[in-house]
Amino acid sequence: MLIVVNAAAQIQTPQNPPSQAGNVSEMTTADAPATFRSRVNLVMVPVVVRDRDGHAIGTLKKEDFQLFDKGKPQTITRFAVEKAGDRVAASAIAVPATPNENGAPSAPADTSNIPTRFIAYLFDDVHLEFGDIIQARQAAEKHLSKSFQPADRVAIYTTSGQNMLDFTDDLAKIRETMDRIQPRGITGRPSEECPYMTYYMADQIVNRQNPSVLNAAEQDAIICLNLIVAPVSGGQAAALQEAEGTVRGTAQRILSTGEQDTNLALSVLKNAIRRMSASPGQRSIIVVSPGFYLTDRFRFDEDDLLTAAIKASVTLNAIDARGLYVSLPGGDVSETFQNSATATIKDQMRRESDLESWGTLAELADGTGGTFVHNSNDLEGAFARVTVAPEFVYMLGFSPQNLKFDGKFHALKVTLKEIKGVTSQARRGYYAPKHEVDPVEQAKQEIREAVFSRDELSDIPLDVRTQFFKTGDVTAKLSVMAKMDLRKLPFRKADGRNNDAVTVVSSVFDRNGNLINAIQKLITMRLRDEMLTAPVVGGMVMRSTFDLTPGSYMIRVVIRDQEGQLMAARNGVVDIP
Repeated sequence: MLIVVNAAAQIQTPQNPPSQAGNVSEMTTADAPATFRSRVNLVMVPVVVRDRDGHAIGTLKKEDFQLFDKGKPQTITRFAVEKAGDRVAASAIAVPATPNENGAPSAPADTSNIPTRFIAYLFDDVHLEFGDIIQARQAAEKHLSKSFQPADRVAIYTTSGQNMLDFTDDLAKIRETMDRIQPRGITGRPSEECPYMTYYMADQIVNRQNPSVLNAAEQDAIICLNLIVAPVSGGQAAALQEAEGTVRGTAQRILSTGEQDTNLALSVLKNAIRRMSASPGQRSIIVVSPGFYLTDRFRFDEDDLLTAAIKASVTLNAIDARGLYVSLPGGDVSETFQNSATATIKDQMRRESDLESWGTLAELADGTGGTFVHNSNDLEGAFARVTVAPEFVYMLGFSPQNLKFDGKFHALKVTLKEIKGVTSQARRGYYAPKHEVDPVEQAKQEIREAVFSRDELSDIPLDVRTQFFKTGDVTAKLSVMAKMDLRKLPFRKADGRNNDAVTVVSSVFDRNGNLINAIQKLITMRLRDEMLTAPVVGGMVMRSTFDLTPGSYMIRVVIRDQEGQLMAARNGVVDIP
């Protein structure tokens, strides 16, 4: 017995006598657009452990790790060791093909031109100076000319959103795009302001109510505005009042502009992660930046970004393109005015701002198992370091107990039991959600993540095969057939029927990892016992048909049942000559 569900939602089932349940259909299907939304779910913590020579260690087990959430030990419920080579190998698996029309076996798909490594360069042209961009561009081009392989795909992103290039293997286009990158900062130089004001200082004044920074800025304003501070007739009080108004207005403007810059940078990074989530093989983003400061307003965005990168197996790396950098005491000599009385507080603000900005890059790298290179003038060597993924990354997962939906930060700490002479990097923390996750949205999220993953899931037995027909010289129809064993589903018994619903998504990607099309079906089942107990039950075949042109394509089929929340996923490659 074989139940077939095709793209037109037609059902072929054997004739069975009516039961006491009446004329209720045993199965209905509905096609729906394969649209996806993303939300935060299980807390995943990537960990990289290195020996004294800096080599990643891959022999540790779950029992070797201790995980703490706000100082409280947690039970590690998920544990896996991801090997860089495994993801590359899994990106080029041929999908079994059905026989041709004449019955002859189909030739295996050619997987030689399927990419196995995707690298995105994100140049922070909003915060980098012109000289630093030039050096970074030259170093990146030199490294690419030496290391680029036929199975590599490279994309260029910028935090300004200008001069960008989608994934390609055309080195000439890559170089041309890089050569057009130039500084596009929205924020003016602090030395051009009256009073002197940086984004970090503005945050200290407006959001953190720091009196020392406010007072220092007021003293600068008195000088640069040439305010009269004569003690008679209330001149000093009037001058301070005018200075405070100017300081607060300047701080509010600089804060607004800085947050605009930050929002733009995070948006581009999120889009890059979303784009790479559909790519096969190894996925890494290289952020080329002096670092950027995040106010508290953007901490949830950073957490969402890290969670999305972890679930999509995207490694974030960072390079401080300024090279060996020193914050000089006394500030920039280009300042239009100097105030020795406020120099100390401004120096302190510069140091704190640099540490916070570097900290953002370090958090992105540590949180995804990546590498952060700074204080090094060997930029070409830095690109070589960050484009090589760690050989082993441990993925620790846990479900926080009694988690309050208060949106507060939870610091994470990972330690190793009785293992000496090693270093480790791990995700530093996460933010609790502000409200409970909707089960329907959670199901959509899990399906979306599985579709844009290359990992195979086996909760339910699933077999995927393909068949194509040439309908013209440049047109073809590809049928993707997914066969699922019904007897393995956790049906819910009610009214004499076996009830469950299965969502099936069949998707096709091009050779560069771009999603071409996805067909989603919802199959609702109310099966009689005889449908499941018959010895000849062959399962259910779900057929989806795509209109394509000749070429190499990546196929991905994902199924998820409603009752047991079980999932299965298969992927592979199809070549249409």
